[in-house]
Order: sequence, then structure tokens, then C-alpha cells
Amino acid sequence: MAVAVTLFFGCESNFKKVQQNNFTEFTPSGDADNVNLKYTDSGLIKAVLISSKMLDYATVDFAFTEFPKGIDLTVYDKKEKKTRITSNYAVSYKSTNIIDLQGKVKIVSEDGQKLETEQLYYDQKNEWFFTEKKFKLTDLKGASNGQGIDFSKDFKVINSQRITGEVLSSE
Repeated sequence: MAVAVTLFFGCESNFKKVQQNNFTEFTPSGDADNVNLKYTDSGLIKAVLISSKMLDYATVDFAFTEFPKGIDLTVYDKKEKKTRITSNYAVSYKSTNIIDLQGKVKIVSEDGQKLETEQLYYDQKNEWFFTEKKFKLTDLKGASNGQGIDFSKDFKVINSQRITGEVLSSE
């Protein structure tokens, strides 16, 4: 019995060492605190990104930038109308141009539209937001709740699923 117990613990110890050898830890190639980035195009500010922590993993096979303490992003359209996006965590994948926003995600437009959810993806190439999580959408007509929504960045096209709520009507 003593020999079996010794072999068991001996193998367990070696197994943990093997696990540690196969574990690869990501190390950021860039690390920034108190980030305040301004994106401009032709002299006009298009976006302002504020975050207390940014980690850049540009040297890994599937490069990404992580914002572990969240983001506060203000986006300006062609008419200089603002849309503010906040979340507790964000990660931007360079090869797919997808941004994953997580934790108390909130989008507020200057037109009075507000979307709240726990996770939201943004496809930068197609300028399209989407989630399968529960959401709350509020605008001047009322509020609605649902699970699953996708919409254009200007809120002009909205496709929602499993929706409930009250909406004011002109009738």
C-alpha cells in the first residue's frame, strides 16, 4: 500500500511539471496606463478612447489589444454627433477587426438612444454591433428588453429578437 501511495504522489508531481511545461503565458509587447487616444481623419476627430490600462499583444499569432479595466469611447459621425460607448472590459482582435465589449456595456447616442447589455461585439469593417445576450434599448419612443440584437453604428437599422416592452405610438 505504501508503495502505491508513493507512486501515486510521485506521478502527480511529475504530471504538474508536465502541465507547467506545456503552459504558455502571453506577455504583452506593449503596456500603457491612463490611455487617452484621439483618432483623427483629415484634421477632424473621429474618436476618443480613454482607458486606465491597455495591453498590446501584437507579437502573438492572433494579435489583440486588451483593456482589462474597461473603456470609455466617444465616436463622432460626419455631422459631429457623438456616441459614447463604455464597458468594464474590452478586447480588440486585429486580424478580424472585431471588438468584444464586456461588463455593463452601455451605448448612448446624442439622439437619446441608449443600449445596455453585458456583452456586445462590434464589427469595425461593417460598422455593425451584435449580441445574443439580454439587452435594454431605450429611446424617445420608450424602452424595450430582449435577448439578441444587432444594429448599425448609427442605430438606423435595428434587428432585435425576443423583445418585450412599451413603445409610444402616434395613434
